[in-house]
Amino acid sequence: MSATASHDDLVEYGFRRVIITVTAVLCALLEIVDTTIVNVALTDMRGSLGATLTDVAWVITAYAIANVIVIPMTSWLSQQFGRRNYFAVSIVIFTVSSFLCGNATNIWELVVFRFIQGLGGGALLVTAQTIITESYPAAKRGMAQAIYGMGVIVGPTLGPPLGGYLVEHYSWPYIFYINIPLGIIATFLTLTYVRSPKYAEKLKSNQVDWWGIVFLASFIGSLQFVLEHGQQDDWFEDTTIIVLSVVSVLGLLAFIWRELTYAHPIVNLKVLNDGNLRVGTFMCFILGFGLYGSTLIIPIYTQQILGWTATEAGMLLIPGSITTAIMMPIIGNLIQKGVPQTYMVALGFLIFFFFTLWMHNAMTPDTGEEHLFWPLILRGIGLGLLFVPITTMALSTLQGRSIGEGAAFTGMMRQLGGSFGIAIITTFITRLGQEHRVALGAHLDVNRVEVQDRVHQLQQGFMAKGFSANNALEKAYQVLDFGLTKQSTVMAYMDIFLYLGVLFLCCIPIILFIRRGKNKVDPAEAMH
Repeated sequence: MSATASHDDLVEYGFRRVIITVTAVLCALLEIVDTTIVNVALTDMRGSLGATLTDVAWVITAYAIANVIVIPMTSWLSQQFGRRNYFAVSIVIFTVSSFLCGNATNIWELVVFRFIQGLGGGALLVTAQTIITESYPAAKRGMAQAIYGMGVIVGPTLGPPLGGYLVEHYSWPYIFYINIPLGIIATFLTLTYVRSPKYAEKLKSNQVDWWGIVFLASFIGSLQFVLEHGQQDDWFEDTTIIVLSVVSVLGLLAFIWRELTYAHPIVNLKVLNDGNLRVGTFMCFILGFGLYGSTLIIPIYTQQILGWTATEAGMLLIPGSITTAIMMPIIGNLIQKGVPQTYMVALGFLIFFFFTLWMHNAMTPDTGEEHLFWPLILRGIGLGLLFVPITTMALSTLQGRSIGEGAAFTGMMRQLGGSFGIAIITTFITRLGQEHRVALGAHLDVNRVEVQDRVHQLQQGFMAKGFSANNALEKAYQVLDFGLTKQSTVMAYMDIFLYLGVLFLCCIPIILFIRRGKNKVDPAEAMH
């Protein structure tokens, strides 16, 4: 009774509710936009900071790892410091670290500041939803979730084109500087209008699962380093890789033991006793793996191989994102009408398989926008069929407090899947690219008549531009080498999409293990 009263006390009306809604949606947008805005700037970051593709991928994964670590801690931090104070401090951390990201002088400074930014941003998405929900009376909670949900959908849509525009017309640091004025406004509005609930019980500092946090961070951080640097450091031939692999395994085992035995675990693993949640979290991991992985590949492919500008690369993703936004209310209505989520998820995975197969066949060194438009529309449809149904299906047999714990778990696993996907995909791009280069190089025998004719043709072209015979010959071989590298990289991208498609196709039979839940779950829960 007291808990209900406490939540009712937070209901706002009129101007205050409008301001609180705008503030919360703004903060959610900041967090989501910064997840995708860097994708189209990776090429420019590599050039200005002198980083490799593997190194620059850490700009994305560091942010995602920090999100995963801090999300399970959000509930305790809100209780300990008050939701308003915690929310405001998170915005400040996010804003200050954005400034530091823009001023980074090397890739590892940028990675560290992005990790700090992720610690601040991790609280924004979860807490913003809670603030909006509690600001509306029970009868209008559906409207509140619709407003918040549209913000969540618009965020990924805005990120790539906004990032592309800023990179093309200014420079990549401005993708971080844009957060500063918005962060200052959000902090002021939060301190002025947002209120904290009166918590009936606060965890004491000695009850915090510090060891759980340490074990979780050591497991994720070590594993991520192994995935990112294993290829370039020759995997288990390198001492550092071996040591961190051991740390990762021990960290995982220690984390599982700690969470199952501690009275106040940072992540309640016991909720995984529910079969639907186990299957759902696995599929969330796969969804994050494929979703974030394909989002990473497409901008790099269009800029690096096709020579597009950052803005053009970002604009390419807009139609598919709009398609997903259109799909969301349709899927919500279908769920409310009782259409089984298993059918939607199976269809969604099948559509994602066709998307990856289409991309595999469409990718060439000269692919045009018209060849990528419809595959990305198909991807948008598949994403709409997967995002909310997977989570509501995972939560369908949970009740009470377990629903919230399960929702947080699925969100965390989706983020982890994205981190693993980016790390593994960048590693495979390097390895597969090298393999294809060796295979293609075997056909470039200088003794073959076709190769000699091509070299001679190129040499004559350079000589016509005023180069000497020797310089022209050298440039002719450089052109052949560049073409070889370009083609081998495209073939690596094609392989990645094919492997992702097989992965999605293999997920369809797993849905057979899902049992129909008796209780209805609000689709809004899926937005965690």
